This record gives sequence, C-alpha cells and structure tokens, in this order.
Amino acid sequence: MEKEIKFEDHFINRSNWIRAAVLGANDGIVSVASIAVGVSAAGSSREILILATLAGLVAGVFAMAAGEFVSVSSQADIEAADLKREAKELEEMPEHEMHELAKIYQKRGLTEKLSLEVAHQLHEHDALGAHARDELGINEIMKAQPFQAAFASGAAFVAGGILPLLVSVFLPLKEMMYYQYGFTIIFLIILGYLSARGGGSHIFKAIVRITIWGTLAMIASAFVGYLFGVNVN
Repeated sequence: MEKEIKFEDHFINRSNWIRAAVLGANDGIVSVASIAVGVSAAGSSREILILATLAGLVAGVFAMAAGEFVSVSSQADIEAADLKREAKELEEMPEHEMHELAKIYQKRGLTEKLSLEVAHQLHEHDALGAHARDELGINEIMKAQPFQAAFASGAAFVAGGILPLLVSVFLPLKEMMYYQYGFTIIFLIILGYLSARGGGSHIFKAIVRITIWGTLAMIASAFVGYLFGVNVN
C-alpha cells in the first residue's frame, strides 16, 4: 500500500497576512501612541488627549485598510496584466516559450536535455501555470489578495491602536507621556515576539527592529509637542 505523502506547512505560506497584520498592529500602536505623546507633551487635558487618540485610531484604521487594499490591488493588476500577456505569447509562439522555460531550468542546474523534457511536460500539463511560477514568480502562496491584506491590516491596526488609547483613558495624566512610552515599548516587544513566532524568524532581531523605530517615532512626536505645545486646559 502506497504511503500518503503529507506536505509540510512552511512559514512562507503565512507571509501575506502576517506582513499585513504586523504592519497594521505596529502602525496602530506607534501612530496612536505618538499622537498621545505629542498631545501630552503639549500639556493638553485628558478630554483632548482621548479625543485626539480616538480620532487617530478611527482615521488610521480606514487609512491603513484603504492603503493596503489599493497597494495590493495595484500588485494584482500588474500580475493579471503579465499573465494576460504571457497567455497571448503562449498562444502565438508556444515553441519559443517552451525553450524560454527550459533556459530558466538550465540556469537552475538542470541539463539542457532534462530542461527541455521538463518544459515540454509542463507545457502539456499547464503551460500558463508553469510560466507564471517559474518565469513571472507568481504562485498561489504569494499571489496578491487585496481584501485579505486590507482586512488583516485594518483589524490589526484596531487591535494595536486601542492599547495606547486605553493607557490615555485609565492612567494618570500627569506623567502620561512616560506611561505611553513605557507601555508602547512593552506592546511593541510583545508584537515583535508574536510576529517572529508566527513567521519563524529570529525573535531578538524582530523585537529590536520594531522597538527602535517605535521609539524614534515617539521621540519625534514628543519634540513636536514641546516645540508647538500650548496649554489648552
């Protein structure tokens, strides 16, 4: 009895939604916290602080989801145009396209004879699919999915942005800037850890990378708050 082969679940299979989710959560945490830090540095009241962070959260989630959708849709349009052009070339000059595919396999280490045989068999099975994968670099795993990316990014932005909003609501106003900075670093460390675990990458590098850029964003916001701050209690 032939044993059934079970395919491994690689981390690359998750790359599309992990990228969008990490980007959204990171942007949510850093953007809303930076607004809170800047407003706190300007000496504002709690009402203004909460209103500013809430407005940043609401505006940010739509901007993030829309931006991700438009960006990934543009990628999908390019992929569709390339596939359409490739299909036309396969229809007009199939032999030339088969030899072009064989050349790709030769560059990867196959002999000329084996490359031609592989290219011929793939053309018999699914010519466009073979060219999409091996010539254009388009496959089901990495294929652009605008709605998935927009939803993952927008939902993650809300999940990330609500954390500094809660800090603005519940912690003392007097030292709010320092509370925001401290808790944001904790949130970013957790996000870096989760993203590294989900993607199978180096945990320490992910944490350092995400916290450094978050810190720089909050420092810039605090500087602007101090520079243009007016007490509006």
